[in-house]
Amino acid sequence: MTIDAYLNPDFTWIQKLLFFAVGLLGLLVCDFLLLGGAEISASFMPRSERKYAVPGKFHKYIQLFYEMIISGTSVMSFACAYVVFNHVYSLMQAGAGHSGMITGTFYHIWSEGKDFALLLLICLSIVFNTILDTFIIPLGRLAKEEKAAVRMLGMFYAIIILIYLNLIGDESEYSPVMMYYLGLMVGRFVYFDASFMDFLVAIKNAFIKLPMLVLCVALCGGMCFFGFKAGFLLERNYYIVGVFYTHLFLLAAVFVIHHSHIMKFVAREKELPKEDERLGEEEYYDDSDYPEDK
Repeated sequence: MTIDAYLNPDFTWIQKLLFFAVGLLGLLVCDFLLLGGAEISASFMPRSERKYAVPGKFHKYIQLFYEMIISGTSVMSFACAYVVFNHVYSLMQAGAGHSGMITGTFYHIWSEGKDFALLLLICLSIVFNTILDTFIIPLGRLAKEEKAAVRMLGMFYAIIILIYLNLIGDESEYSPVMMYYLGLMVGRFVYFDASFMDFLVAIKNAFIKLPMLVLCVALCGGMCFFGFKAGFLLERNYYIVGVFYTHLFLLAAVFVIHHSHIMKFVAREKELPKEDERLGEEEYYDDSDYPEDK
């Protein structure tokens, strides 16, 4: 078993830069689509408040979208790790050898305690998500409830990808991973001390963020299509490995755009003026205090 089974040695730095540029361009297109969404959502507000509300909505939507990408990368890291580890274990069962200390330990853990190993991988993916959206790409505009809703959608996002990979005939078995994600999603909606209103609130929070899920699926799908067609991503590595690579490139694009603050120049935020400032220096008087001259 060699590392070339999962990596493409012909994926040169020029090709990597091109793939990154495609991801960066796709991310910018999505950001401007979100700007249009902010314009539409603010169109129902009074005209005097609209120009102040659009930038705020726009930057909030961007961070929700970035959280969707971060969450998608985190859950796909778990799914990809499962596929790679399970493939290595299958090769060992077929006689590839597991006599060494490291390989022998891995073989024993995977054969005797795979479920606990998967649970550990899920916990590590959650830690990975927290490190990304708190320290590496800090998303300070989002409340904890908003991040939780997007992370839950990230599991649904992974299930969509895995179902598609099963439909196109990928050789890997994704059912255990999908069952884990389904269990986590159900636990997010239904828990022991939850009321019916809690359930409705969770459903509503997830539903109103569905556009971020659709946009993320479209962006990732477009990049994967380009990557496989151009030969940057290889089918022999399993499709899910290529999907995970794609998320890493998207994550790098998010890092660049977020820390360059480009979007702040696209839509500059302004504080909503106070009522007395909007009135200016005009003074309004009651006509009854100044009766007309007879």
